[in-house]
Amino acid sequence: MRNKFDYILFFLCIAIATFGLVMIYSASSIWAEYKFHDPYKFVKAQALFFVVGILLMLVLSKVDYHLYFKKANVILLICFLLLVFVLIPGIGTVRNGSRSWFGIGSLGIQPSEFAKLGLIIYVSKYLANNKKNMRDIKKGVFPILTVIFAFFGLIMLEPDFGTAMVIVLTLVVMIFISGVQISFFVKIGCLGLIGIVILILVAPYRMARIVSFLNPWTDPLGSGFQIIQSLYAIGPGGLLGQGFMKSRQKHFYLPEPQTDFIFSIISEEFGFLGVLLVTAAFFFLFYRVLKISLHTTDLFSKYLSFGLIFGILIQASLNLMVVVGLIPVTGVTLPFLSYGGSSLLVSMASIGIILNISRQN
Repeated sequence: MRNKFDYILFFLCIAIATFGLVMIYSASSIWAEYKFHDPYKFVKAQALFFVVGILLMLVLSKVDYHLYFKKANVILLICFLLLVFVLIPGIGTVRNGSRSWFGIGSLGIQPSEFAKLGLIIYVSKYLANNKKNMRDIKKGVFPILTVIFAFFGLIMLEPDFGTAMVIVLTLVVMIFISGVQISFFVKIGCLGLIGIVILILVAPYRMARIVSFLNPWTDPLGSGFQIIQSLYAIGPGGLLGQGFMKSRQKHFYLPEPQTDFIFSIISEEFGFLGVLLVTAAFFFLFYRVLKISLHTTDLFSKYLSFGLIFGILIQASLNLMVVVGLIPVTGVTLPFLSYGGSSLLVSMASIGIILNISRQN
C-alpha cells in the first residue's frame, strides 16, 4: 500500500467548504438576526458539520475501500430502511412540505443524501462483478435498474425530486460507462421523459415550477419569485461584484439565500470573477479525481471514485443551472457551499473515500 496522502485534493475540498462557511454567514446573517436574534445561527450549525466532516474525511481516508465492497449489501439495506423510516409520521420530520428529515434538536439529517452514497457503493460493486453481463440487458442491466428505481420511488414519496434526479443521473452515467449499448439509453431516456411528464402532471407544484421556468413573470409573487430574485442578484454583480456582505437580495428578497440559491449571492457580491473561481474549483476537483479513477488498478475503485465525483459534479451543475434560469427549480443544494449538514457530510465523506483509493493505487 502506498502511504501517500493527496494533500492537493484534501485542501481543495477544505478551501471550497471554508468559502461556503463564509458565504453562508454573508447570505444568512440578516435573516438569522431577524428570525432567531442571532446572525451566526446558520453558520454555527454549518461549522459544526464542517468540523465533523473534516474528521470523517480523515478517518475514511484511512479505511480500506475494499471494506465497502464487502459490506455494500449491508450499507444498501441500512439506507433502504432509513428511507422507509423517514416516511413514518412521528419519526420523519416535515420541512418545506417534504418528509425527508430526521430531526435532531434544531438540526436535521437527510437520509436520501446518505442513500446516494450507499447506492454508488452498491452499483460500483455490481458493475465490477457483472462486467461480462452488462452487455446483456436482461441479465445485467434490468436487475440493477430495479434496485435504483425502488430507491427512486421511496425518495419521490417524501417527495424530493431534486435528490432523486441527482441519484438516477449519477447511477445511469455509471452504467453507461460500463459498456451498455447506447440504443438502450435512448429507449430509457424516452421512457424517463414520459415518466418525468407524468410526475409533473400529478403534482401541481411541479407544473407551477415549469410554468415559472418558462416565464417567471406569469406568477412573479408565487412560483416565479425565487428565480426572478435570483436573476436580480446575478445581474448587478458585473465583473467584480458589489463587494463582500453588500448583497441587496439577501435583505428578505431572495428566500433563504443560504441554501439552494447561495450561488446567486456569490455572484452578486463577487461578480463574474467569483463565478469563475467557484466553477473552476469544481472542475479542478473533478479533474483531480478523474485522474485518480483512471489510474486505479481494479474495477470497483474505478467505478466508485468516478461515481462519487460525478455525483458531486451533477449536483453542482443542476444547482448552477437552476440559479441562472436554465432549468426549473429542483431544490438541489450546491455541494460544499450551500447550508445543509447532510449534504456537506456526504460530500466530504465522498472525498475521504476517494483519498483512500488514491493512497492505495
